[in-house]
Amino acid sequence: MVKRLKKIKKNIRLHSEGTHTLIWGCVALVVLCLLFGYAFGYDSFPFWAAVILSAIVYLVVVNFFRCPIRRYQEDTEGIVIAPCDGRVVVVEEVDENEYFHDRRLMVSIFMSLFNVHANWVPVDGTVKLVRHHNGRFQAAWLPKASTDNERSTIVIETPEGTDVLVRQIAGAVARRVVTYKSEGEECYIDEHLGFIKFGSRVDVYLPLGTEVFVEVGQRATGNETVIAKLKLED
Repeated sequence: MVKRLKKIKKNIRLHSEGTHTLIWGCVALVVLCLLFGYAFGYDSFPFWAAVILSAIVYLVVVNFFRCPIRRYQEDTEGIVIAPCDGRVVVVEEVDENEYFHDRRLMVSIFMSLFNVHANWVPVDGTVKLVRHHNGRFQAAWLPKASTDNERSTIVIETPEGTDVLVRQIAGAVARRVVTYKSEGEECYIDEHLGFIKFGSRVDVYLPLGTEVFVEVGQRATGNETVIAKLKLED
């Protein structure tokens, strides 16, 4: 039982990106409930309906800002870890025209409002490029979201010399993409790459010939699910 309680406590750790949202959201909901109580009476149906709905909304937001502590325990050489929680929506060869300008294998993971929205570094290496693009806020699962939406592009060179591109993409509700890494910085699996608020997607572009371990429709867990293994040169 003690072990179970420790696990629950670890899993409800909240991300710092949610601090202001949670504080001001709580204040707004409390004021809203008090107004309902003042208008209809504190023992009325409208007041208690407002209290219950406010509690549900607040718990959904708290769930969104969860930031579980995860550690990948296996050998990381050539391994590509899921950069976020969510559902795999794309596994296919595409033309990547921002950095590589050639064909790449893209694995895309869509995060719903109910997923953890912290993003993790998918490979060990050195950050070669960080570039933010302003854009639209279409539904993140649409194909054009990769090129039209608000997004950040991060290129990481692995110790073996392979470039992996990660793209954080804002969605229809998301309005802020945060990237923590800077160009020239060393990065490692287990570290946070960034955060995207309220529904979004992360694309990973890999060299052709990469062995992929996930398929469309599969659920992925950030910093736990191995999505691919890079082909290492002899």
